[in-house]
Amino acid sequence: MKPLHRTPSAAFVQHAIAFAAALAALAQAPSAMAEDKKPSAAKPSLTVTTVRPQKNSLPIRLTANGNVAAWQEAIISSESNGLRLSDVKVNVGDVVNKGEVLAVFAPETPQAEVAQAKAALMEAEAAAAEAKANADRARSIEDTGALSAQQISQYTTAEATAKARAASTKAMLASAELRLRYTKVVAPDAGVISARSATVGAVAGPGTELFRMIRQGRLEWRAEVTAADLRNVKVGGNALIKAANGSELTGKVRMVAPTIDPQTRSALVYVDLPPNNGKQAPFKAGMFATGQFELGASDALTVPQQAITVRDGFSYVFRLNQDQRVSQVKVQPGRRIGERIEVLSGLAPDAQIVATGAGFLNDGDLVRNVGAPAQAATPAKPAR
Repeated sequence: MKPLHRTPSAAFVQHAIAFAAALAALAQAPSAMAEDKKPSAAKPSLTVTTVRPQKNSLPIRLTANGNVAAWQEAIISSESNGLRLSDVKVNVGDVVNKGEVLAVFAPETPQAEVAQAKAALMEAEAAAAEAKANADRARSIEDTGALSAQQISQYTTAEATAKARAASTKAMLASAELRLRYTKVVAPDAGVISARSATVGAVAGPGTELFRMIRQGRLEWRAEVTAADLRNVKVGGNALIKAANGSELTGKVRMVAPTIDPQTRSALVYVDLPPNNGKQAPFKAGMFATGQFELGASDALTVPQQAITVRDGFSYVFRLNQDQRVSQVKVQPGRRIGERIEVLSGLAPDAQIVATGAGFLNDGDLVRNVGAPAQAATPAKPAR
């Protein structure tokens, strides 16, 4: 009988292979765990460019509000009494010259009065000439005694009376001629007609307003300035005025009011505007306008406009630290020139701040700085 030979079963082989794989896995476990313990590198949240604040010379301006008004407004009235208005030659908005005829009254009555006064003057002058001749004859024979002293006195008195009557009649003629001249209403100065109440056919009494005129077409801006800022405004200084319709003009300070309104604690500053003739003039009397008085210039620390972000009503910039993370810094903005804004406080002059992409950052974000090309300092705008 042959001896039995045992062969390893398939299950035993599979268990041996699994045991060997487990040993290999245990051998590699320390290295794998070591690799898992290695920290992963943080990734930047945004790519930004940075700049440093610049020092610029910025203009100092004082902002004020006020109304546009006529420099002087002339009221043109009737000087005739009981005459009919026969012709009106101008309307509102017309530009007129000094002495130009604006309206005409019916001249028939004054012409008749002038003719009557001329006739009365001729009669008075004839009587005065006769009285003078009689007085001369009486004086020539005074020494002869042919006439008494009383008679000579009567002749000389008659001469003086006739001369006075002639002078009175001449004055009456001048008055009649003046009344005739008043039938033509003329412009007392050059300017623009701002109002008209004259109507053809109306009988106007003396003193009745016919027209209003802006003298020389000159307008002024009456700015309201507080008492605290009033000392900074100087006569002769420039002011840039912007009307409600968007028009802009540069005016010159003519006068500062000598008194302050006790209710508003502000004073008026009168700014002359350039001549404003014509119906299409950009500024109109009665228009509201805002303006800025130019008070000089001063040095300021400025940053680009896009570097400032506004959150919760406050202004911030993002400062880049050495660890490439940003810090949100609260700043106080000031004046603006072009695309740059003045920073009054909260920022060091040598700080490196984010110029582009600041609106997408939060405090502590990691960023990648690619730098920014050097930019020349923005020059200050010249005073207007």
